[in-house]
Amino acid sequence: MITAIITGASSGLGKEFAKAIKEKYPEIESFWLISRRRERLEALAKELSEEKCFMLSLDLTDTASLKEYSQLLSDSAPDVKYLINNAGFGKLEYFENISADDCVNQVTLNCCALTYLTRATLPYMKENSEIINISSIASFTPNYRMAVYSSTKAYVTSLSRALREELKSKRINVLAVCPGPMDTEFLPVANIEKGTSKMFDTLPRTNPKAVAVNALKYSAKKKAVYTPHILFKFYRILAKILPASIVMKFAKT
Repeated sequence: MITAIITGASSGLGKEFAKAIKEKYPEIESFWLISRRRERLEALAKELSEEKCFMLSLDLTDTASLKEYSQLLSDSAPDVKYLINNAGFGKLEYFENISADDCVNQVTLNCCALTYLTRATLPYMKENSEIINISSIASFTPNYRMAVYSSTKAYVTSLSRALREELKSKRINVLAVCPGPMDTEFLPVANIEKGTSKMFDTLPRTNPKAVAVNALKYSAKKKAVYTPHILFKFYRILAKILPASIVMKFAKT
């Protein structure tokens, strides 16, 4: 079955990707929706057409869940058209004030799980399949008070670019999506509320629905990176031409 696999599908950007793929690509026969919260997946499945959805309640920071996913691929042998690596989280706080578990879990989910899922899924992807990895504008330079998160997203963007080159001969595109702040559950989980960061209070918000729709367009055009909003595009250019020590000073959160 022609399949779209979406991690972090229970809310926010992941949910918008599922809806956008359903609307734009009716040829998709099956959705694999991955999240820890099954009740949220069930609600989304009803929106998409429940008989087309395979709900996987998995904790991607748990090795057993990753092995379960790999076994499901082996058992089902899906024809994966889209792999959307959306699951991830961050924390806004000084490194020394974040628990060791939260530090490691950011790396595990944002980097290790994404890498594992991509490698495990790749054998089930044919020509013109697409991998979309959700990175962040935080990947452009190290971020004050988001040291671990920005480092994990730098990894995601770098990996995406490298894989895109490796997979060109197989006509599989890899797109890194680098949005700015979105009003999703990411913010409260990251302890980002009004007054906690002047930078987050003033930055324009990115629309999750628009990000999903436009990311699919960019991926179809075989692009490497998609950054929504002219301000964030400008920031991406600055981060390329100026030393990180300078960019960090005016980009600190």
